[in-house]
Amino acid sequence: MLAGRVKLTAKDILEKEFKVSMRGYNQDEVDQFLDAIIKDYEAFHQEIEELQQENLRLKHQIEQLQKRPATPVGTTNFDILQRLSNLEKHVFGNKLYE
Repeated sequence: MLAGRVKLTAKDILEKEFKVSMRGYNQDEVDQFLDAIIKDYEAFHQEIEELQQENLRLKHQIEQLQKRPATPVGTTNFDILQRLSNLEKHVFGNKLYE
């Protein structure tokens, strides 16, 4: 997914060689900086993999939810009254209707 846009890998950075000149940069500073960049690349790569896995999991979950039969969201007043009537019959028995 991202591989086509990223030009460098952590390995590319680690193995990069720089030419030394008379007034060149401090090699230890460059190495420390490159080490920090490598750690960031590895962290970004790990985060991308985790997000891709989560994305796949959520897509699968959506597919599963879409396959389930739709259940009614609300109830009507008639449904509520019917349930109340059934509850009264159960609790009070026939005494209520005598």
